[in-house]
Amino acid sequence: MNEEPAAAGMTSMSETIKTDVLIIGAGPVGLFAVFELGLLDIKAHLVDILDKVVGQCAELYPEKPIDDIPGIPFITGHGLTDALMQQIKPFHPTFHLGEMVTTLEKIGDPRLRTDAGKTFEAKCVVIAAGGGSFQPKRPPINGVEPYEEKSVFYAVRKMEAFRGKRLLIVGGGDTGVSRWTTNSSRPTLPPSRPIFRVFSPSATSTPIRANSS
Repeated sequence: MNEEPAAAGMTSMSETIKTDVLIIGAGPVGLFAVFELGLLDIKAHLVDILDKVVGQCAELYPEKPIDDIPGIPFITGHGLTDALMQQIKPFHPTFHLGEMVTTLEKIGDPRLRTDAGKTFEAKCVVIAAGGGSFQPKRPPINGVEPYEEKSVFYAVRKMEAFRGKRLLIVGGGDTGVSRWTTNSSRPTLPPSRPIFRVFSPSATSTPIRANSS
């Protein structure tokens, strides 16, 4: 079971928050930085635009196998979240989730502000933002909002919810297709290109042709 970040510390203080290190990004790199800093008895706060830790691993593919973590042959996004949160638990980091750092200035120690109105002063700033702030890329369709999280989804958090259903996959490239090779769903691919090559965990590949009808 994933530990809620609140259990590891959260704050809603409006005054200036002083800390040894402010980490921008609560993904795997940001959380492992908490562990390394904690070994040196350095306290850290983390800011992330998402409302959960471990970034895209938790947001985009919590159930997808991850096989490029050193020393771990197989783990899911959920599993990686659990392991990292357990690893940093002794160091009591403080999380500021659902916030984005908007300004950074040097007045003595670095000073940062978030879009939630919080101000931080830190001796050091670690930028572990990966590809940047994650926000869904919505299609240019008027009136799509009422369908979001009902029949229009920007991330697959539980594959079982889509099993056996007819799906239209827009974007995602080969990864968007590969996700469904082990799921008994019936995907349709817009003809943005005629063929996709899908790689399975066994390192074999299967060509899938786009539906042009």
